[in-house]
Amino acid sequence: MVSALSRLPLPTEINTVRILIMLSEEEKKFIDYWSQNRLRKKKLLWQLAGGLPLGVFLAATIFINYFSGWYHRADVRLGINSSSVIVVIIALLLTVVFIVIFSGRHRWDMNEQRYKELLGRKGSQ
Repeated sequence: MVSALSRLPLPTEINTVRILIMLSEEEKKFIDYWSQNRLRKKKLLWQLAGGLPLGVFLAATIFINYFSGWYHRADVRLGINSSSVIVVIIALLLTVVFIVIFSGRHRWDMNEQRYKELLGRKGSQ
């Protein structure tokens, strides 16, 4: 009787076996699209356009929350120190810029990683 361990392939045999994985039509279209547009999408202007709605939405909700008057202590502090409005506006603008740049670069990095993985799969076929 042969044990189950004796039927396992040796490590050298595992390395020589190649599994052919076909690319789907969607993956082929992505490779074509990204190879043509990857340098254009890396520019800062494209990244700003992609993340701007999220950043503006977040800043608007913070701004509305700040001036809604639901927290009485904040209203009192705002009445005492009116320069805090400027600080809040500057902080919101910095938040928008950070979110826009970070989300745009993250999206580009994710697409680039997917592109390289698909090219690697395509090359192994």
